[in-house]
Amino acid sequence: MSFLKIYIVDDHQMLIDGLKALLSDEKHISIVGENTLAKSALKEIGEYRPDIVLTDINMPEMDGIELTKHIKKLYPTIKIIALSMFGERETISDMLKAGVSAYILKNTGKQELLKAIDKVANGGTFFSDEVSAEMMRAYPETAAKEISLSQREIEVIELIAQEYTNAKIAETLFISERTVETHRKNIFRKTDTKSVLGLIKYCVDKRIIKAFK
Repeated sequence: MSFLKIYIVDDHQMLIDGLKALLSDEKHISIVGENTLAKSALKEIGEYRPDIVLTDINMPEMDGIELTKHIKKLYPTIKIIALSMFGERETISDMLKAGVSAYILKNTGKQELLKAIDKVANGGTFFSDEVSAEMMRAYPETAAKEISLSQREIEVIELIAQEYTNAKIAETLFISERTVETHRKNIFRKTDTKSVLGLIKYCVDKRIIKAFK
């Protein structure tokens, strides 16, 4: 497992201290910085270049949505995990649009936090169960329409549903990552979906793939 640099942003120092305590025994994780102010954090993130930023959403001065937008614009390779007390549909949607890779609730336990960090570090996504349930309710039934997916595209969708990265999909199907990316673009175009969650929901509804856990 590769070494991960993490930066924490939250306007409550107690929460920052709690996260640091949870992660203190993890040999592959280093907390390279912390800040209770988002604007100050943005400057330090540029200096420290962490692999992952754990950020609160509701903060004074600049909220987590704006902070995420700035980070993804300036440093697109940095992954972001959103932390929140609530899984509100509108906030979840705004954070996803801003570019977060994971959304977890602050009452999460250590194992779920570590799972989120490791999945994001490996190019995947992660959402707390409560957040996933709210996201699924946010997608209305899509009007049925005829689409033509190849068997290979269906295989790619099934692996996407299992949270495989492009590299892992390429390895599993013995194709190049560029080919995987082409398949993904075609899949999203054919299904008229904009996100992984929307794609999976669509494909389950249309019985293209089986429901996933």
